[in-house]
Amino acid sequence: MIKKMGYQWHLRKLMADAGMFQTSELGPLLAERGIHLSREQVYRLVTQPPQRLSMDTLAALCDILACTPNDLIEVTTVGTEVRRIAESGASAPPPPVRRTRIRRPEGL
Repeated sequence: MIKKMGYQWHLRKLMADAGMFQTSELGPLLAERGIHLSREQVYRLVTQPPQRLSMDTLAALCDILACTPNDLIEVTTVGTEVRRIAESGASAPPPPVRRTRIRRPEGL
């Protein structure tokens, strides 16, 4: 069985809890810790769950907000378990049949 996983990103909530209500407040705090992101990158980091996040950025966020990675990222199960074909006992469908024609060179 395959279990589909997802996550929730709580950066905006943790920023609000710390009294930061604008994304522009986070940029200088990250820069103090050696993380240099553009305004657009900081905005996306706050407003959208990141697909990739460096460990340095994660550590800096945890330091700024006095939290742990578990406070920032909540792992969830998305939907139900999906049964794989091989495990269900059913065989995979056969590949499609492709007819070919062999042509012999003329004169043989």
